[in-house]
Amino acid sequence: MLLFLTLLVGFTFIFPRWADWSQNSRLNLTLAIVDHHSLSIDPYFGNTGDYAKFEGHYYSDKAPGPSFLGVPVYAAFRPILRSAPIQALLLKVSQTSAFQNTLNEEGSGLGTEKVEYFVALMVVAFFITCVPSALLGVFLFDFLTLLGLNRSWSLVVVLTFAFATNAFAFSSVFFSHQLVAFCLFTAFYLAFRIHRGLGHPAWVILSGFLLGLAVISEYPSALIALGIFVYTLYVLKKSRWLVGFVAAGVPPGALMMAYNWAIFRTPLPVGYEYSELYTDVHSTGFLSITYPHPEALWGLTFGSFRGLFFSAPVLLLGVAGFIVWWKKKQFRAEWLVSLWAVLSFYLFYASSVMWNGGYAVGPRYLVPMLPFLTLAAGIFAEQFGAKTWAKIVYALLAVLSLLNIWAQTFGGQTFPDWTLNPLFNYSIPNLLAGNVARNWGMVLGLRGITSILPLFLIIALGTGLLFYPLRKRDRRTP
Repeated sequence: MLLFLTLLVGFTFIFPRWADWSQNSRLNLTLAIVDHHSLSIDPYFGNTGDYAKFEGHYYSDKAPGPSFLGVPVYAAFRPILRSAPIQALLLKVSQTSAFQNTLNEEGSGLGTEKVEYFVALMVVAFFITCVPSALLGVFLFDFLTLLGLNRSWSLVVVLTFAFATNAFAFSSVFFSHQLVAFCLFTAFYLAFRIHRGLGHPAWVILSGFLLGLAVISEYPSALIALGIFVYTLYVLKKSRWLVGFVAAGVPPGALMMAYNWAIFRTPLPVGYEYSELYTDVHSTGFLSITYPHPEALWGLTFGSFRGLFFSAPVLLLGVAGFIVWWKKKQFRAEWLVSLWAVLSFYLFYASSVMWNGGYAVGPRYLVPMLPFLTLAAGIFAEQFGAKTWAKIVYALLAVLSLLNIWAQTFGGQTFPDWTLNPLFNYSIPNLLAGNVARNWGMVLGLRGITSILPLFLIIALGTGLLFYPLRKRDRRTP
């Protein structure tokens, strides 16, 4: 519970990005369903460029899963949001000097509708992104211990994943990536526990549903879902729960097909074909997919623009971990699923002309495979964690990753866009200028970089409380 709370507070500290096209597109659909009982985002499309235009109406061009999940959340919160006390509180917060200093001087200011929209975004992001992201960390911790990593090292690896990789930047925003990572990894985790005799086979029903939800939240996740699907079949063999596992994935798929049929009169997910601002790229190959390009293969890994290992070099230990994992000759099926998750996503997006992901911290499209790469990093720690050189290497890479990820996450009101080296050309200059992403520290009256201090203290306190009993327990373990 303490690990969950530490992660949850850490993820909710920074506010969702204001005026972000990707978030707005998803929230627009949620609001349209609740407020207008419509799938069209006509009343809202002006706040995003991520839309599809079909027969004179505007629709979100995103996979609808996150928006559907947001409907009950927003519907339940809407009466509270519209109440007089909350309206007065929102107005007061929006007028604080620390918050006002983050606004664009040339912008249109803060109206009541904008504040309401932003708070709705915060609430939906909390339940659809922050909470699943925190749960993901808890499940990752347990998975690592089941692979043989001691609890102290498991905690180190999880905290590194949560706060020093690209996952951190997307754990507070209404994007699909962390939700999909949660769905995929949880499905894998449940099947793994069943395989180890630690869970009832009935849990595969939830696993099947989560795989279906992942696919309708981010279509390419079908690649990773396929690997987990095959793994679960291997685990279940001829179990009577096999039918339930397969059937549980049908409702999300049926919902997606009904959604597309209602709009485009086809059950297929064709929204991107009607993305008015991106027709040129989506017409390249098959919906922007061709073959792995050298530029993308480099750019997604070591490039300064969107390189995974440039922004979070600690993940390089995951690459080494896969080699160690294979040589250990243990958990071979889990090794194969994890490797498939990493390689399939990497090669898929290296084949896309849109591999860079627009506004992002690192390669955002690769975020759903990070928990699987982190498992391999855990195997590296399990093998070499007792050695001094390994502790030094891990610490150095983790610190470099933390500094890079936090700089890019907090530096500026938007994620870095089109610049060769976002860290040095965009993020660090914004931090030095005091242009820090909106966060709860600003609500307390703190400005600039000092507004991040409460988050640092919260994480430090939570980490200390987590480590103290674990260190005592590990010392007692022979």
